[in-house]
Amino acid sequence: MKRLLPHIYIENCKEALDYYQKVFGGEIKNTQTGDGMEMFEGHEGKYIHSELHINKNCVIFFADVFNPLVKGENIWTMLDMTSEDEINSIYETLSKDGEVKMELQDTFWNSRFAVVKDKNGLTWELNFSK
Repeated sequence: MKRLLPHIYIENCKEALDYYQKVFGGEIKNTQTGDGMEMFEGHEGKYIHSELHINKNCVIFFADVFNPLVKGENIWTMLDMTSEDEINSIYETLSKDGEVKMELQDTFWNSRFAVVKDKNGLTWELNFSK
């Protein structure tokens, strides 16, 4: 497998996408709304596709959800970090408004690891291999 590209369906996608850009950095690209498309009538302004390009190897796809959603149960995403500073920063930012499921700690697989459910109900597994 070359890359993992999670596709996250979330309520208020534009707001969530702006939040994650602040958390992870990167560039928002390829945003598309259902405006003017018959199949998305009644959902004007909603995102049918958007991408957060954190770097050339890390891309997350986002879209508004159009059906009932149980927050946080639709996907868990594991993020493999490049440094201890990066994992500490992202952990602190997500934890501030979220719920820590597993504290940031050293693990038996020689990594720093944590699990955080963020303010939007998404669960993130954070990993930094030492």
